[in-house]
This record gives sequence, C-alpha cells and structure tokens, in this order.
Amino acid sequence: MPQTYYLGYRSLFVTLTAWAAIVMAAVACAFGAIQQAALASWLPALDSAVQSEPMPLVSGMMLSYLPWVTGTGLILAVALLVAAVGLLMRLEWARRAFIGLVVVAIAANLASLWLQHEFVQSLVDATLRDTPLPMGAVGVFGGFATAAKVLSGVVTLGACGLLAWVIRRLMSPKVRQEFVA
Repeated sequence: MPQTYYLGYRSLFVTLTAWAAIVMAAVACAFGAIQQAALASWLPALDSAVQSEPMPLVSGMMLSYLPWVTGTGLILAVALLVAAVGLLMRLEWARRAFIGLVVVAIAANLASLWLQHEFVQSLVDATLRDTPLPMGAVGVFGGFATAAKVLSGVVTLGACGLLAWVIRRLMSPKVRQEFVA
C-alpha cells in the first residue's frame, strides 16, 4: 500500500484569499504592461503637458514621476502574484511577503486619500473656472463634489479595513500552523 502524508487542515480562507490575489495580480500585471507600453508612446507629450499648466503638489509630482509610479505598480503586481502562488502552496515566506504587500497596499490607499481630494478639487476648480454656471448650479455641483470626496474616502477606508482583517486572519495561530517554513 502506498504511503500517504497528511498535510493537516487547509483553511478555505487562505485558499480563497490566494486565488483572489492571483486573479487580481494577474490582471494588474497585464494592465501594468499595457500602461508601460502606452506611457512610452505618451512620454514626449506628457513632459510638455506637465510643464505647461501648474498642478497641485501631489498630482504634479505623480505626473512628473509617472514612469516610476507605473513601474513600481507593475513590480508590486508581480511580487503579489509570486506571493499569492506561494500562499496557495502554504509557504511561510509567502505568507509573510503577502502580509507585507498588503501593508504596502493599505499605506498606498491611505496616501491616495490626499491624491483623490486634490484630483476632485482640481476638477471642480477647472469646471467652475471654464464653465459659466448659475449660482444655484454651482451649489449643486459643489454638493456632488463633496459627496464624491466623502464616498471615495469611505470606500478607501472600508477597503483598508478589509485588508487589515485579512492580515489579522493570516497572522492567527490557526492559519499559521498550516504553513511550512
């Protein structure tokens, strides 16, 4: 009779988390490659556009360093794909790397709150500057802009909370015991 090895309990949470991360990271890798190709064709026009019109601080810096920003996103997507496959295989280094990448995602989401605010505010300012609107419409437009800012903040904070919950679950003793060092 052949000998079989019992690997122990494999939690559904880790399996589903790994597969969800694999799918999202694969899509992010594909989009990252497309972004790099598109950015290479836009680069000459992008430099002149960034220098022609003043932009808010964070948005201007992000556009100035856009090749680095998109390249970093692509590298993080590849790292997430590798860590997610390792997570599916229940490797301890992959669990730790995955947790680290999720912490980076939380930090990036929280940092993007300011960028979201800057973007919406610059959009509102440009619209109000270039479009003659009656005063009643300006109030309604400002209300929609405020609602958009609040909703984006709530969604971002909710996503960060969900990611923190994933980290907490991956660090629990029950989940840690199924990983091989």
